[in-house]
Amino acid sequence: MPDNDFRPYIPPESSIPETTIAAIVLGVILALVMCAANTYLGLKAGMTVSASIPAAVISMGILKGILRRGTILENNIVQTIASAGESLAAGIIFTVPALIIAGAWTDFKFWPTTLIAMLGGSLGILFMVPLRRALIVEEKELIFPEGVACAHVLKVGDRRGTAIWYVFSALFLGMLLKGMTSALAFIKSTVEFASRIGRSVFYVGADVSAALVGVGFIVGFNISSLVFIGGALAWLVAIPIYVTTVGVPEGAPLDIAWQIWSTQIRYMGVGAMVVGGLWSIIKVATSMMRGISEAVQGLRRTWPGGPLRTEDSLEPSKVAIGVALVSMLVFGLYIYLTGSASIGIVAGVAMVIASFFFVAVSSYIVGLVGSSNNPVSGMTICTVLFASGLLLVMGMSGSAGMIAALGVAGIVCCAACTAGDVSQDLKTGYLLGATPRRQQMTEMLGVFISAFAIAPVLTLLHKAYGIGTGTSESLAAPQASLFASIVRAMFTDKNLPWTMVLIGGVIGIALIALDEILRNRNSSFRAYVMPVAVGIYLPLALSVPIFLGGIVKSIVTRAMASRGSEGVERAMQRGLLFSSGMIAGEALMGIVIAGIIYAGVSLPIRIFQNDPVSVIFLLVMLVILGVVAGLERRRVEGKSPSSR
Repeated sequence: MPDNDFRPYIPPESSIPETTIAAIVLGVILALVMCAANTYLGLKAGMTVSASIPAAVISMGILKGILRRGTILENNIVQTIASAGESLAAGIIFTVPALIIAGAWTDFKFWPTTLIAMLGGSLGILFMVPLRRALIVEEKELIFPEGVACAHVLKVGDRRGTAIWYVFSALFLGMLLKGMTSALAFIKSTVEFASRIGRSVFYVGADVSAALVGVGFIVGFNISSLVFIGGALAWLVAIPIYVTTVGVPEGAPLDIAWQIWSTQIRYMGVGAMVVGGLWSIIKVATSMMRGISEAVQGLRRTWPGGPLRTEDSLEPSKVAIGVALVSMLVFGLYIYLTGSASIGIVAGVAMVIASFFFVAVSSYIVGLVGSSNNPVSGMTICTVLFASGLLLVMGMSGSAGMIAALGVAGIVCCAACTAGDVSQDLKTGYLLGATPRRQQMTEMLGVFISAFAIAPVLTLLHKAYGIGTGTSESLAAPQASLFASIVRAMFTDKNLPWTMVLIGGVIGIALIALDEILRNRNSSFRAYVMPVAVGIYLPLALSVPIFLGGIVKSIVTRAMASRGSEGVERAMQRGLLFSSGMIAGEALMGIVIAGIIYAGVSLPIRIFQNDPVSVIFLLVMLVILGVVAGLERRRVEGKSPSSR
């Protein structure tokens, strides 16, 4: 039951600016930026980062620091809109690029891609409306950690000012480094070596990437080390064993290593991902049932909840109309994708129902353990398998079957990702005293605007770098590659290297057993399957900077421990903002460079490339991140133009 003594930061009876033109315009701009940045990052590294806290800090810096205006609820609206773009990108990159990788599409079709994003995101928001009171207000077991953290950042910024310079200085650093690697080729984007040793081949490498270092800092030492362990298993253990077993092929050692990884070893990651995804669903089965139960109860209630502004949600009639309209568009899209009215309608009904269930599950789980532990990959695997089986029974096959299965799964994936994000935003708004209706409507705006940007961004990235092609320069897209492999095996005669898939499954089972042992011992280090699986499926060079970023975070945490929990918290916040800026800077410059290449300019322009110099740049970047995170806040904020 709700806590009658709870009082939000802004009292319900207060009336202060919330959905102003400035907040909406800034939110839309940041939504597009975060959507593009996370599309690039997700395809490159197989993971995305939350946009809420960086967007909140940027909003406070611009509205309060530069424009000398802005309320905490305006800043909340900005981060609400901005985070919609990030969550939509996370949903799309799992499925739609798989259509290219599987060979079903030759390019990203604008309207199907846009509609998959728009309809899936809309369902995630609409289905979350009846769940708000049950999950956000009444269920005390659900803490929504990212939502609480964002509310804390906004409160601190409202009282003490902000440190926007962390984000923008890191943004410049990320853009500069990406320009030096991909536009001017001043330093190498990847430093890698391979050599024959006896009857085997050994490979080492590291990407010089600000974004990957930032990802490592954000996800922390545990997750970053697991990603590296996965890469080490594939490149430092499996490839040498494979070459020793079958013999050394002809060619340069570097080419041999890449060929064996792309055609054989990476499929161990497929087996591990499938096992990890199914285990994540099994593990949260109780929470799933609880979430579905809360969803059904929410449907039976009067949602607005009372006369207070802070309980004013969208009316049931408007939500019902919205769901009906979106569902009809889903049916139309599925009819287009399948080429059959009967199959499209049956698939549409099944997937709308699945979307509702997975929205409930996603919302409940992110409240319990946070968005970073939301088993969206597992949900999407189940959806892809279910959709593929349904379509096979109804007679679909070949490219048409692959397009239909991934299009069907894409909407469910977008709905689940968006719902998890909406839940965190609504928790932030609940703690601050925001108006739920305004958050729900502006989140919908963020989804609609961002949906139109995804297909062009995907097209630019694919034309410039390649998505899932398996080369050193391409964007790895690990989850999309996994789903492409699944649908190819189900709808065509192209089989997977099943021996490698089975080995990966055994690795996944072993990791699950190890993780259960560590959990029972209350170990601070865990052996989660999915990060290791992603590491197997990624080039080792990508895992190294992620791991180094995690090490920097661990060092800073230990160094700041003597200053107490508040000192550690401030350091982590500085590191988070700086890391987010590096990620956004590299991603945006990567998209700009992709646009230049798409226009016909030949890049990079090779000026000077040297392996030791490239490694030095990577090490300097790590030192800068560690120094910035460890700076005394009072010294920095005194120089910040946005400080009070």
